[in-house]
Amino acid sequence: MYLSQNLNTYLILAVLLLVMGIYGMIRHKTFIGMLVSTELVLNGAGLNFMAFNKFTAPDPAVGQIFTLFIMGIAAAEAAIVVSFVLAVYRRYRTSDPEEVNGLQG
Repeated sequence: MYLSQNLNTYLILAVLLLVMGIYGMIRHKTFIGMLVSTELVLNGAGLNFMAFNKFTAPDPAVGQIFTLFIMGIAAAEAAIVVSFVLAVYRRYRTSDPEEVNGLQG
């Protein structure tokens, strides 16, 4: 089956990634599940930049630079969240955010 490449195809896929990411952030009860869902949202944003870069931008480097920044932010966010999860797990012996009550003021 041949799928034609047009802007709408990429935008629909990016919206699906965004919706799955937001749904995952709402439904997951663990920090790691929320991290993976956040990565889906960032990947949807990166796909949007690359799609608009391919079909509308006169300079092809602009969308690629934005996507590289998104990838860098995603990597930094993953490192920070994993270190946060490890610190919370060492302190409370759980990765369930609902069981961590000591963080409330």
